[in-house]
Amino acid sequence: MIKNTDQYLIDKVLNGNTNAFGELVDRYQNFVFTIAIRILKVSEEAEEVAQDSFIKAYDSLSTFRGESKFSTWLYRIVYHKSLDRIKLNRRHRTYEINEEITEDSLDHIENGLEFMLSEERSSIIQKCVAQLPEEEAAIISLYYFDEQSVKEIAQVTDLTEDNIKIKLYRSRKKLFSLLQGYIKPEISNKNGKAI
Repeated sequence: MIKNTDQYLIDKVLNGNTNAFGELVDRYQNFVFTIAIRILKVSEEAEEVAQDSFIKAYDSLSTFRGESKFSTWLYRIVYHKSLDRIKLNRRHRTYEINEEITEDSLDHIENGLEFMLSEERSSIIQKCVAQLPEEEAAIISLYYFDEQSVKEIAQVTDLTEDNIKIKLYRSRKKLFSLLQGYIKPEISNKNGKAI
């Protein structure tokens, strides 16, 4: 068995080598923190949730059955711990959707997001994603930044794949509303006119 695989490290931990869990923490700590910060938007809380998530993962490691990737199982823990923290804090965010966005405009979302994903524009995207409601920011982040499939996001969030697709659609629409001011001059429709 290859020594670098997640399953190899998990087996070592379950056989009493607690140091092997440190390797899993090293491997996933940035991803765990990134998910938590995108949902919670407060660094200190994200750090606490990340620590709590690793503690829960360690305590629950014997329940990991390998039906999904370890990273997906871990993301699920982080996602739910983050939502629990939000409920505990009773934070409520509201967002008004731009109802003037048409289906034709939505066709440009993917192109606009691809255009915006260049390094020089990533900070703008991060700021806009941070303005989305927590659950939507998490789903957008998992899909675009962590490159999780709809199926994997459904496993993480306990939502159906169809529900994830709907939430992705709505979240992209909201994100486009936020990004519109930045990308409007740079994206044109098929007729060459700015949208």
